[in-house]
Amino acid sequence: MDKKTLTQYRALLKEQEMNDRAIDKLYDRAADVPTVLGKVTGSSKNFPFIEVRTTVQMDEPKEAEEIARRLRIRKARQAQIRKAILEIEQFISKIPDSIDRQIFELTYIEGKKQREVAEEVGYSRSRISQIINEFLKD
Repeated sequence: MDKKTLTQYRALLKEQEMNDRAIDKLYDRAADVPTVLGKVTGSSKNFPFIEVRTTVQMDEPKEAEEIARRLRIRKARQAQIRKAILEIEQFISKIPDSIDRQIFELTYIEGKKQREVAEEVGYSRSRISQIINEFLKD
């Protein structure tokens, strides 16, 4: 895990909310897609089986497909976001020392500055930086 990935946590949460809203809007839009009459081809039920064209009601194909495509894109991104968030949370949860874990949670999950974290856990700001750097070495 690196600092850049950890600092993305809060941005990922915001992106997840935005993506959820966009998905909701797409579902609302899908519900309002106009219906049109379309022709489908089948065969008659009895022998001789001849081609039969039937008129059916269906969603307007171009708009419905556009909405479906955008939903697939948004849902794929949502899965990527959830995976990244989970990886960050798992990394922090695996830190063995409670104070070190608190430092990471306060810094990266809650977005506090190292000075604020230092005051909260009773360390100096430079010690907070040292602890973070020890865990993030390659």
